Amino acid sequence: MSVGKREELSVEQCQQQLQRVLQSNALRNSPTLQQLLQFLGTRGIEGAPEGLKEYTIGVEAFGRKPDFDPKTDTIVRVQTHRLRQKLKEYYEQEGARDQVLIEIPKGHYYPAFRLRSDAPEQVEVQSESAAADTEAGATAARALEPIAAAAEGSRSQWWSSGPVIATAVIVLAIAIGYLAGSIQARTAGSGVAATVSPFKRHEADPVKRFWAALLGNDPSPIIAYPNAVFLLDDSNDLFRFRQGASDNRGARVDPHLAKEFASNPALVASAGQLYYEDGYTGTGELEGVAMLAGLFAQMGLTPLIKTSRNITPDDLQQHTVILLGSPFQNIAVAQLMAAGDFRFDNPDSRREEWRASIVNSRPLPGESAAYHTERDPETEVLKLDYSLISIQPGVVAGHNIAVLGGLDTKGTEGVTRFVTSRGGVESLTAALAAKGLKVTKGAGGMPWFQALVQVHLEKGDQVLSTDLVAVHPFPRGGAAGVVGGGAVPATKK
Repeated sequence: MSVGKREELSVEQCQQQLQRVLQSNALRNSPTLQQLLQFLGTRGIEGAPEGLKEYTIGVEAFGRKPDFDPKTDTIVRVQTHRLRQKLKEYYEQEGARDQVLIEIPKGHYYPAFRLRSDAPEQVEVQSESAAADTEAGATAARALEPIAAAAEGSRSQWWSSGPVIATAVIVLAIAIGYLAGSIQARTAGSGVAATVSPFKRHEADPVKRFWAALLGNDPSPIIAYPNAVFLLDDSNDLFRFRQGASDNRGARVDPHLAKEFASNPALVASAGQLYYEDGYTGTGELEGVAMLAGLFAQMGLTPLIKTSRNITPDDLQQHTVILLGSPFQNIAVAQLMAAGDFRFDNPDSRREEWRASIVNSRPLPGESAAYHTERDPETEVLKLDYSLISIQPGVVAGHNIAVLGGLDTKGTEGVTRFVTSRGGVESLTAALAAKGLKVTKGAGGMPWFQALVQVHLEKGDQVLSTDLVAVHPFPRGGAAGVVGGGAVPATKK
């Protein structure tokens, strides 16, 4: 069989099988593998093996910069190896009855689609429309379930966070915010016809008007909070794992990978057997989820709350997605945030203790070239953080991607508080208007921009106030071509 052969199969059969594997349990918690399979599978279906080299995949599928060197950065080889293992796992388990095989032959990146001769008769699968109907019929309370699941056994604290806030308290706050918002929405909207557009219904409230323009007609926007990968030892100590191949929560870590990619290789080398752990998040991010869930409930929406590692290509195609946190903790932000005048930067990728900054590549009069977290010179308690709002086009028309991230977890809380408060939204819309950008109703009513917000802290973990520092527009249409750096291919029209 030649590499990439699919003469016996139609394009539709190949596309259906590709989507089936992308949505499978085997890849559910592996957005990096999903985007790699989406990229390779699309190339295979299009019959375009030319130029499908390691460099091309690194730049177009993983968003690496043009100076990407496959000899020193092994992401393509490592992730392709993992993808082959996951495809094998899929076809041995949930895909055991599938009629179509997707394979990536060793030594090649161009995938092969072929009919499977040894598979039993295929079981009828629920249609996509039926699945969509089932999803649409879910109750608003379902939006709270992922938060409770994420809280199981969690200490809800980033390595750079302040004192631990009990997870149960935060989950309760989210539940109260969402349910209170639902009650308020039912009370306020009891006399409003269901056919009234979201923008029209919230025209009198500047905060809801802003978010209605951002969300469009999406009744279930996705809120994605970060769950960075750690390595857990038998004493329940955590070691930061910034890069390199990872696996599902609880899986054993290859000692070689642990030593090579962990933030502190010397400690890891003497830690004994390690396991992957991605069940922790920041207190500020969970506070942000609570604020957004409560607001959306007031607007009559049912948000879907997910971890960043569970965001799928389908999510990006079908919903507006709000990503909480910086790219240092939220893998979806690292993959999807469009290139603009502002970017997150960390000069030392292995050490993150408030060393990062937000870089301003095009400072205007009165603006700085970089913004750093500030600490009290005597006590070293955190007193000031900086955060970024990035409103950018999604991978398909009609949906946007919003990033709300701080250098510190409390910066994320502050910027979310800013953009869900009347004062914050009014100052933001005024700044946009001063640059000729207006928030209007209808498709394309939300301009694409980045905004820098200063967050004042008390005792390191209490948000006192927020101030808008700068607003820089994305060139209209300019951000669309760089969403994800090519990480998640846009749907073809």
